[in-house]
Amino acid sequence: MGKTYERIDGRLRSFIEAQPLFFTATAPLSGDGTVNLSPKGLRGSFAILDELTLAYLDFAGSNAETIAHLRENGRITLMWCAFQGPPNIVRVHGRGEPVFRDDPRFADLLSHFPDIDPTRHGLRAIVVVTADTVRDSCGYAVPYMSYDGDRELHGKRFAREDDDSLSAYFAKKEHIATSLDGLPGLPLPLPPSTA
Repeated sequence: MGKTYERIDGRLRSFIEAQPLFFTATAPLSGDGTVNLSPKGLRGSFAILDELTLAYLDFAGSNAETIAHLRENGRITLMWCAFQGPPNIVRVHGRGEPVFRDDPRFADLLSHFPDIDPTRHGLRAIVVVTADTVRDSCGYAVPYMSYDGDRELHGKRFAREDDDSLSAYFAKKEHIATSLDGLPGLPLPLPPSTA
């Protein structure tokens, strides 16, 4: 049934790259803290950098729990499910880091996402994940569902924002600069992009 892999390559890499949706799971160190699970989509916003390193674009949203948890402890799990074709679930357990827009690595990392215009979506950071454990499992109970395309609402909403208005938008949100559990979240105002 399940298997552990030493690296992300071949069939495993092809499966991950073909999925239009994945999930991220993080949690604070506090035993009574809020566990966060987030869906991630938008074609072109995910990249495999090498056999053990993955990255995705962190876009504007109503909170910043993943960023806050990664800043505190770095633990993250990514998961992909096969909603079409043969059943499969792949999980990458690892360490993540939000790379903010003023980080010298930002421009180089952004070059790994040529198929999406990040300025339309309020890009906040690039989350880089180093895999510790890569596993798959059967996925026999995952239903068949069709992918009809990305929603256009996110891009339409945030394409009209510049850095200043985006920072003002985030400042009004209760859980952007500080997480639900009071951890430091997204640094505000947004730092200028190095890209």
